[in-house]
Amino acid sequence: MTNNIWAIPLQLTNFNLVVAVLGGFISLFGLVSYLLKENYYLSEALFLHALAVGACVTPTDPVLSAVIVKGKFADHNIPKDLQNLIVAESGTNDGLGYPFLFFALYLIKYVGSGATSGGAGDAMGLWFAFTWGYTIILSVIYGAVVGWRVFSFFAISLALFVLGTCGLIGTDDVLACFIAGNTFTWDDWFRLETKDDSLQPTIDMLLNVTIFLWYGAVIPWELFNENSVMPIWKLVVLGILVLLLRRLPWVFAMHKWIPQIEEAKQAVFVGFFGPIGVSAIFYLFISLEFIQEHLRDGEDMPREDVQKLGETIRIVVWFLAVCSVVVHGLSIPLGKLGYLAPRTLSRVVSENMSDDARVVECRRKVPLIGSWLAGLSKGEPEPRPIRGPIVISNARPIRATPANRIDVSGASTPRRDREIRFPDEIA
Repeated sequence: MTNNIWAIPLQLTNFNLVVAVLGGFISLFGLVSYLLKENYYLSEALFLHALAVGACVTPTDPVLSAVIVKGKFADHNIPKDLQNLIVAESGTNDGLGYPFLFFALYLIKYVGSGATSGGAGDAMGLWFAFTWGYTIILSVIYGAVVGWRVFSFFAISLALFVLGTCGLIGTDDVLACFIAGNTFTWDDWFRLETKDDSLQPTIDMLLNVTIFLWYGAVIPWELFNENSVMPIWKLVVLGILVLLLRRLPWVFAMHKWIPQIEEAKQAVFVGFFGPIGVSAIFYLFISLEFIQEHLRDGEDMPREDVQKLGETIRIVVWFLAVCSVVVHGLSIPLGKLGYLAPRTLSRVVSENMSDDARVVECRRKVPLIGSWLAGLSKGEPEPRPIRGPIVISNARPIRATPANRIDVSGASTPRRDREIRFPDEIA
């Protein structure tokens, strides 16, 4: 069970990302995203607006992270403990991005110009009571109860059931699905039962392909270049800075306190692979829905202080998701190409320059084949196989031997008379 990537270590004695993400790393990631977005807006940046955008792109996407911890590359290059760490971190902070997003949205609603009466007290009351008490805690309890009681359910059916019912009651469906999945296969029985089954991976692949096809169809490409928020060059700079500074410095600085990360290169790997994808788009649409329903004035128009907030979130989140999909999707193939290409090219060049090493190796293994290859490399003709008819001479059958017969060493083979006699031939 210790080698199972789905057996997530949750011991309190392990200071890993599962614990840190409950308030440490996710706050740092969001703070970095906020600072970068605040300084790279075209117009004057508002603190809470930048905080809302940063909360959308803070969680690590579990769909893209699954590519890292599944398949032959992961089995050969990533330790099991590190796979467990990435799975737990991506699944947990994906659901826990919900309170950080609504922390900013509630403050936008109740604090500042054009805010609804009530002030910061009402904002914090709603945040603790509704977001944490109802949305988060209820999602954890609901996911654990449902996952514990439906051992006979198929995993896909369980995920759809939890997703639909959480949507009906208004809780955090992403976090509930993660908790239900962990509870569902906590003792590792489901993985052992389905490790040779191809249906589950096939459905998983089809769902992933479908959602990314939908992404490609609805990405607002035209808004990246023509918008009233920020020019394209600032979007590019913002994307580079967020991908480099959002996770990598913090994970690398704290990797000595994370037992699963044993080396500095593993810390760089975990810090770099924090993809932005499905979860960011999920929180993007939640933000747009909240703005549409709760941030309007008496004339049912967007408040003056949030007129550009929806456009800002849409452009920045979509662009960062595109950057992450491209960069993280190509990192492993390009990394393997950069590692293997010099070795392959040097081997080809050395073989073209000289065949001595190959011939020596062949001679060492099979001397006869080695001599034949050496003869070919010098342009000598290949010796023909020795064949000849059996003739009778003086009542003694012998095999005819060509006069120019050459053995593998190049010397002539002397003719030998038959030494065996039949009884009727003895005088």
